[in-house]
Amino acid sequence: MSGGHGHGDSQVNSGPKGSDTHKHKDKHKDKDHRHKDHKKDKEREKFKHSNSEHKEHSEKKHRDKEKLKHSDGSSDKHREKHKEKDREKRREEKVCCVASYSDIKPKKKTKDKKVTEGKKGKKEEEEKWKWWEEERYTDGSKWRFLEHKGPVFAPPYEPLPDKVKFYYDGKPMKLSAPAEEVATFFAKMLDHEYTTKEIFRKNFFKDWRKEMTSEEKSKITDLNKCNFSEINEYFKAQSEARKQMSKEEKQKIKEENERLLQEYGFCVMDNHKERIGNFRIEPPGLFRGRGDHPKMGMLKRRIRPEDIIINCSKDSKHPKPPPGTKWKEVRHDNKVTWLASWTENIQGSIKYIMLNPSSRIKGEKDWQKYETARRLKKCVDRIRAQYREDWKSKEMKIRQRAVALYFIDKLALRAGNEKEEGETADTVGCCSLRVEHVKLYPKMDDQEYVVEFDFLGKDSIRYYNKIPVEKRVFKNLQLFLENKQPEDDLFDRLNTSILNKHLQELMDGLTAKVFRTYNASITLQQQLKELTSDDSIPAKILSYNRANRAVAILCNHQRAPPKTFEKSMQNLQSKIDEKQNQLSAARKQLKAAKADHKASHDDKSKKAVEVKRKAVQRIEEQLMKLQVQATDREENKQIALGTSKLNYLDPRISVAWCKKWGIPIEKIYNKTQREKFAWAIDMAEKDYEF
Repeated sequence: MSGGHGHGDSQVNSGPKGSDTHKHKDKHKDKDHRHKDHKKDKEREKFKHSNSEHKEHSEKKHRDKEKLKHSDGSSDKHREKHKEKDREKRREEKVCCVASYSDIKPKKKTKDKKVTEGKKGKKEEEEKWKWWEEERYTDGSKWRFLEHKGPVFAPPYEPLPDKVKFYYDGKPMKLSAPAEEVATFFAKMLDHEYTTKEIFRKNFFKDWRKEMTSEEKSKITDLNKCNFSEINEYFKAQSEARKQMSKEEKQKIKEENERLLQEYGFCVMDNHKERIGNFRIEPPGLFRGRGDHPKMGMLKRRIRPEDIIINCSKDSKHPKPPPGTKWKEVRHDNKVTWLASWTENIQGSIKYIMLNPSSRIKGEKDWQKYETARRLKKCVDRIRAQYREDWKSKEMKIRQRAVALYFIDKLALRAGNEKEEGETADTVGCCSLRVEHVKLYPKMDDQEYVVEFDFLGKDSIRYYNKIPVEKRVFKNLQLFLENKQPEDDLFDRLNTSILNKHLQELMDGLTAKVFRTYNASITLQQQLKELTSDDSIPAKILSYNRANRAVAILCNHQRAPPKTFEKSMQNLQSKIDEKQNQLSAARKQLKAAKADHKASHDDKSKKAVEVKRKAVQRIEEQLMKLQVQATDREENKQIALGTSKLNYLDPRISVAWCKKWGIPIEKIYNKTQREKFAWAIDMAEKDYEF
């Protein structure tokens, strides 16, 4: 199970003939006979949303009509009619090579518009290009036209001022530029615990020495004798100076960033201007990795134009490399979705420049992913019955496959990918588990047939779990462990390609990851039904976060508690204490106002009681909101909710929940997430079921 490509779980294809070439196949198997049924509807809808020029076109048409009203323009009418015929012909031709979304077409919007960001947001939303209401290519291509400016490279290294010294064994030493640059990477991290870790220090020193001159190498032989403190102080001062910048200076930087964004941050894909996700190339630095990664501290090299493969269409204006340089290659592959790619030096993985998550390409992929998981819902009972039956098979490989599938389904384990020996961290998935990763207990804590898992999963995150299993699974595991050493494979007759081939036979498009998406989404839906009650908005959001947390635990999405956690909890507790004091003071004032009214019985004292009562209610609500916040924060201390929310949970479940309970969508998704899931926000009604 490799450390990944910097794209989380939703990993992209690793080359021009990558896996996303065939991503949409499963959606179109049954389309032909449906196509005729929808043809009339489509004829009406087709041109309505055909491209981003629709609005402009309709306004022009309206102006033309107005002109015709006031003049005897019979020749104009004739030309307009002729043009309309031409357009109709082109539309009919387009239908031949493009398939519609009609099988999973969203319902038309009803007036249930509680979940908006105000009138302005609503208007902007409606004006945006709704790609999900358009038709798409069926020949495996992702685009017909692609034009962009290429990436923005990291700025060149600026040497340190002469007054800032590096010391070796107590004596100042002037370093060559390449060695000095790498020294600054370590110096910037002096306050971080990484620089105290033995593996980090060892890897850094080894790679740093490669950048040194022979003279530097002969002198600098011990990292413990290196003193980077002056360099560290210099960068701290730089950081402080940036914070103290004048408004004008900050504005200048902001304008330059905006200029770069406008020039490099957008591309044109099939007549639409699309935002690019990561158009800046990451600067060189030291690799950190997650968990206890064995390569932490290694030098991430500077990426140059000669490392970059550019992808664009032949008929576009090709990106120009910086003066005096050239690209590694310029490609015209419309079967893939990346704009540029290169291979990073730490793990040899391919990195990509992709479109923004809110783009058509990304959204389409997401939508399809959740539709595949919904198809699994229809046949999951049959698949479960099948693998339970296979536990009794006479063939060992079928038994192993069935037990592995049970764990992938029940525990949302990743399948695990084969890797070259020593290529990355010693991480495993279900198929690559070894004997040392599992322990069997016939009885433990009043439970029978308990399996204890302990291994490093993706990104070197530890997976530890004790789980009771069915008797037949337990007996099979005992059989698989017989006469094996700790380093032997648990499933020695199984690998990911065997498993995925079997999954494809069970359902078209089925992989181990689909189980993860299905189980995560179905868990969220069930938890929301169980936990949500007709309570205040903060309490409902706490219920939502608890449902999301159940999914994050299932998927083993852990994190280290934030460094500022204790401090922020103390601040929150101070606010709660202050609010409780306010509440007791407000209650005393209400009591006094009631006594005053009892004595005088006049309208003035009656109003005073009402004012004080409302003040008490308001403070009670504020206090409850703070207490809910504290509970939520404490429960989320070591759980990362973001990964499952963005990658494993069908967003339509969350949107439907918001609509059903009258929760503003911005309480669940921030602006970036709302753009990413615009398709779900537009199409999901409050009765949506995953």
